[in-house]
Amino acid sequence: MKFDVAIVGSGLAGLSVALHLAETRKVAIISKRQLLDGASNWAQGGIAAVLDSGDSHDQHIADTLVAGGGLCDEAATRFIVENGRAAIEWLIEQGVPFTRDATAELGFHLTREGGHSQRRIIHAADATGHAVQITLEQKVRAHPNISLFEHHCAIDLITSDKLGPRQAHDTAQPKCHGLYVQDVKTGQVHTVAAEHTVMATGGAGKVYLYTTNPDTASGDGIAMAWRAGCRVSNMEFIQFHPTCLYHPYAKSFLITEAIRGEGGLLKLPPEAGAAAGARFMLAHDERAELAPRDVVARAIDFEIKKRGLDYVHLDISHKPAEWLIEHFPTIYARCLELGIDITRQPIPIVPAAHYTCGGVVTDLYGRTDLPGLYAVGETACTGLHGANRLASNSLLECVVIGRACAQDIEAQERNGSPYLPDWDESRVTDADEEVVIAHNWDELRRSMWNYVGIVRTTKRLERAQHRIALLKEEIDEYYRNFRITSDLLELRNLVDVAALIVNSALQRRESRGLHFSRDYPATLPKALPSILTPPTRR
Repeated sequence: MKFDVAIVGSGLAGLSVALHLAETRKVAIISKRQLLDGASNWAQGGIAAVLDSGDSHDQHIADTLVAGGGLCDEAATRFIVENGRAAIEWLIEQGVPFTRDATAELGFHLTREGGHSQRRIIHAADATGHAVQITLEQKVRAHPNISLFEHHCAIDLITSDKLGPRQAHDTAQPKCHGLYVQDVKTGQVHTVAAEHTVMATGGAGKVYLYTTNPDTASGDGIAMAWRAGCRVSNMEFIQFHPTCLYHPYAKSFLITEAIRGEGGLLKLPPEAGAAAGARFMLAHDERAELAPRDVVARAIDFEIKKRGLDYVHLDISHKPAEWLIEHFPTIYARCLELGIDITRQPIPIVPAAHYTCGGVVTDLYGRTDLPGLYAVGETACTGLHGANRLASNSLLECVVIGRACAQDIEAQERNGSPYLPDWDESRVTDADEEVVIAHNWDELRRSMWNYVGIVRTTKRLERAQHRIALLKEEIDEYYRNFRITSDLLELRNLVDVAALIVNSALQRRESRGLHFSRDYPATLPKALPSILTPPTRR
């Protein structure tokens, strides 16, 4: 299978690249489940951009830099913010049904979220990601130059240094020529040749026991790029969303930041005894419920541990019922299914792993260290998010960098691809050993939750590092000897990403943004990114 461009992942970043390229390039989109099963489809709040004359690029940049704990790349931040309006206008042209407001300057309702000094979040009720993804999915499915490979798992990248004798047109530096993918339904492995390969696989939330992410978020692109020789940066900065629904029958259901932006209050539940019903955020930060996510998540974590609670309450029941149902229909309906009427009752919530702020090191065109390989969206680290992502900047980055990536690919000459060898199918299946995958999956996620969570210590990190090293050895041995499955591929990627998170966290001897260490509570005067280089590049 030969394509001009192979895109791994079907979230907003991947679909943006595909649609910008499809008029001039033959594009493949590889999705390990259905197109809409990624994290973009779950995004509730909206997209941050300067869309009102009362706002400014400088204000949006300043808000981003403050949230990022001094670690944002200012040039990257300015580039993405200044291209924000064009990104939104492109989405509107595609037909995304953003919530209208006849009194607003652009004609669309803008909301505000924690860390923002202005109302600048354009949204489609409380299901923005779904509205965007549904719209772009229809465009992608209808385009004759786009081939879709749903239920196909990427295995590994194919680089020129692994092709045996050097190809005549290869340079001394390795180049990416495509990848191996497995058809989940048949088990067959395909070789996909592509001049340009784009990693748009999202983040790695599933490395933690509790997460707002879908099951697809197993860090595949980060792990594959790392194994192929690309640097990664800032992997210690895992954003824990402060408000994930706490309920035995609710898995990974996020309660959007916009609830707090519209006046939702964090309160102690009945289990807190005499303090039940009391607000607590003002004791932690003067911005109270509108403080950045890392501050709010740590405050909730502190109250839960201090008082022996399982959860706290988020209460917006003081708002009119009709207004709540209009603005938050998805949350209202889901909570009502579980017996919680948000117009009359508070919502039980806990923090959960939400966003991977670090990732594969790229420039503003998505280019990685490996020629022929790009990374966009949550897989990449452009420098925009620094030590803590500002709410609703993620979808903005997907569209802006997705477009820039496509422009860079279009500007390059076509050189064709060398012959790529087929996958080695000489492995055997041993059903008795498959329990290893389930056991290791659970142990890895529990270790990460217990030792590499919201508050960290060096001893906990070293304990996690030791356990992960043992798991990685076991998983790698299993991978070498048995026929691959999608569960094994995800576990292999997760253990690689877990090691990157822990090693990055041990390298940072300070507390900054999302990384809070009890052993190093102070913030150093100079903010420096943590950069890990794979052994193959040293």
